[in-house]
Amino acid sequence: MGNALRYVGPVQRWSPLARRHGFDALIVLGAVAAALDVALRDDALRAPRTTPWFAVPAIVVLVAVLLGRRSLPFAAPVSVWLLAAALSFVDGRLVTFTFSAMAAGLVATFLLGNQRDALQGRAGLAIGLGAAAIVVFNDPNRTASSFVFILALISIAWLAGFALRERVVQAEAAEARALAAERERESAARVAVAEERARIARELHDVVAHAVSVMVLQVGAVRHRLPGTLADDREALQGAERAGRSALAEMRRLLGALHSGGEVAERTPQPGLDGLEALTEEVRRAGLPVRLHVEGEAIPLPRGIDLSAYRIVQEGLTNALRHARASHADVTVRYGADALRLEVRDDGVGASTSDGRGHGLVGVRERVKIYGGEMTAGAAPNGGFLLTALLPLERYRS
Repeated sequence: MGNALRYVGPVQRWSPLARRHGFDALIVLGAVAAALDVALRDDALRAPRTTPWFAVPAIVVLVAVLLGRRSLPFAAPVSVWLLAAALSFVDGRLVTFTFSAMAAGLVATFLLGNQRDALQGRAGLAIGLGAAAIVVFNDPNRTASSFVFILALISIAWLAGFALRERVVQAEAAEARALAAERERESAARVAVAEERARIARELHDVVAHAVSVMVLQVGAVRHRLPGTLADDREALQGAERAGRSALAEMRRLLGALHSGGEVAERTPQPGLDGLEALTEEVRRAGLPVRLHVEGEAIPLPRGIDLSAYRIVQEGLTNALRHARASHADVTVRYGADALRLEVRDDGVGASTSDGRGHGLVGVRERVKIYGGEMTAGAAPNGGFLLTALLPLERYRS
């Protein structure tokens, strides 16, 4: 095991280096091979006529120019062909004699086809075809088919580079669209959360305002019944009464700020679990059969939890009715000693959402989070969609 780890470590370190400089190493090897071919001149009939002192450095430079492809993505491959055409005027056999020089030309053409700038890519193709024609024309050993063969190779290499560039561009465009869609979803989700929190605040305003109003009235009643000898107590209660009334005024002002676009506040009483029968009947009339199951002994709930529980069930049934293509649904309310458990199950297909983006469940999640509860939503084990929510009640026990 230790030997294996000692082996894997260096391999992992060398892998990025090999990916980055592996092709550079091939270029260097090609330059060395070209130099040896020109220096040894095994084929005397096709061998260059210039002195090795010129031919060897020239052919090495021709191949090694490709090492500058990163810093000069257009100029480096174009220089290969321009240099090849220039060398063919000095010695027509020099460029065509070695395979490495021809391979360098094909690689340069591939890189020109892979240019980001389409104009540069087309210009590179024209330069490559023109330079290749000059090289073949200046070769004394050329044949009639040489022009067709080399020009076909150049075109194929350029098309391969162009096809790879198009594929990369499409992949980058798809990635950019995916990132934009993700940012849009995140932005829409943040807006949905803000809107849902504002809606919850508006709904809970009546609950809190009612409780504060009761406290203010009770404090005022006690203050009026105190005898005159308890002036200090009367003054303290009067201060508490003023603070309560001020809090009510601030809450009404805040509620007004939460309404946007001239939205009018609801005047009807906020619903609770005692309104589930009416809710399920309304859903039945809309076309979705619903069965309501109540387990455990119904107990008085804090007004905020009662309202949130109703909204959670309402959201689950709305999703099942509008988006899940369900044929029936079941609502289960379980009263426990420490928590209220809600379950909305339907036999529809796929995940239920309220607007195609899942924002209907955002409201459920926010309501559950307020009271430190838990929520799940997803495919049910036996098919359909299942929404569950648990709202703790321990902190509200006296």
